[in-house]
Amino acid sequence: MRYLIFSITLFGLAFFPQIAASSSPAGKAPQKAEFFGGINTEYPSWFKESFLDFPEDLAEATAAGKRLVIFFHQDGCPYCNALVERNFSQKEIAEKAQKNFDIIAINMWGDRPITYLDGKQYTEKSFALKLKVQFTPTVIFFDEQGKVALRINGYHSPQRFSLDLDYVAQHKEKELPYREFIRANAPATRTNKNLNPEPFFSKPPHDFSAKLGKRPIAVFFEQKDCPNCDLLHQKILPDRELQAIIKQFDNVQLDMWSKTPLITFEGKKMTARDWAKKLKVEYAPSIVLFNPQGKEVIRTEAFFKVFHTQGVFNYVLSEGYKREPSFQRYLTEYADHFREQGKAVDIWRFADEKLGERKPGE
Repeated sequence: MRYLIFSITLFGLAFFPQIAASSSPAGKAPQKAEFFGGINTEYPSWFKESFLDFPEDLAEATAAGKRLVIFFHQDGCPYCNALVERNFSQKEIAEKAQKNFDIIAINMWGDRPITYLDGKQYTEKSFALKLKVQFTPTVIFFDEQGKVALRINGYHSPQRFSLDLDYVAQHKEKELPYREFIRANAPATRTNKNLNPEPFFSKPPHDFSAKLGKRPIAVFFEQKDCPNCDLLHQKILPDRELQAIIKQFDNVQLDMWSKTPLITFEGKKMTARDWAKKLKVEYAPSIVLFNPQGKEVIRTEAFFKVFHTQGVFNYVLSEGYKREPSFQRYLTEYADHFREQGKAVDIWRFADEKLGERKPGE
């Protein structure tokens, strides 16, 4: 099983009490510490059994009036487990998926041979690298010509995932952008009617060209009436260890639908709405992280708890991306490192929970 962790070498263990040292007798090396939150998953029997010849799979799906889907996962991934046990366990979602899609599961660390749509040969892990898979699950939907109709980087709730399936099954990508489809079809919920403020957000006006060469920049693209935005502010961002990292960034919050004026890194004047569209921000909340030179390093555009959010920010702050382009490999290396030192980790914790308090299925 592969485990996930983030680098804390720049900050010291005092910032991360959720990484708890296990006791060991004096003079002896600590035992490998516990790992909380990982869970193995049994994937649905109706997923397609494939020889991983994707041109052939695409032709078969098209002939059956379906669309091809590639589902990247990894062992122990609680978000992959949630997609299977929370989403595909619902009758409506399972029936919709089976009717409209051929879904093929790919282990992002696997060694099975793959023939991609371009005819080139890969292993599962080199294929994941080619497609720049940074999170699991990553779900990629293809149209009949082999072009990407929709890509989901991370876990979406059952309600949102059902809309994702509708968008592709109904070929809506030919009619309107995904972000506009979701905005028009997401059901109304009881949410905050305003954006959630945070003390570490910079005040407008926002001139990103003036931020170049200083600190890394994090842009929080959000929207009003957004349950997941509320969850981010209520259950993730209050974590004090996460805030210790975030405060070392220049943080800007933008309403992705607003006409708030700003100046981009390139010195161009535009609205927040137009910049979000230019950056292809399609999910609220999305946190887009840039290095001090204004180049995007990574973004989160799905549901993540404290651990992964800390990892993403620290990946940029520590410049881990310069050494390791794969975010998952970066996390994996440090998981083993700290557990071997006797420090337990918890990847499934909200800000108000203790180490190992919640199980992935809860």
